[in-house]
Amino acid sequence: MKTFDYVIKDEVGIHARPAGILVKEAKKYASTISVVKDGKAAAATKLMALMGLGVKCGDTVQIQVEGADEDAAFEGIKAFFEANL
Repeated sequence: MKTFDYVIKDEVGIHARPAGILVKEAKKYASTISVVKDGKAAAATKLMALMGLGVKCGDTVQIQVEGADEDAAFEGIKAFFEANL
């Protein structure tokens, strides 16, 4: 499993629009991708679960990637977070 921590820079956090784009990005990979905040984890492919974490600007989240294509998924998701969140 690969992980990285990320501080959310989007001024409204992970709300509907970026969460929807994140779900589409995560579904491109066979690996399981999770977003963890304050000990609560949500699958990056589940829109309502992501929004349920209540991630706001300035919050630190941990991204966990595990599976067959975890190297590609890790790089893709990390680039997505840096570009969009």
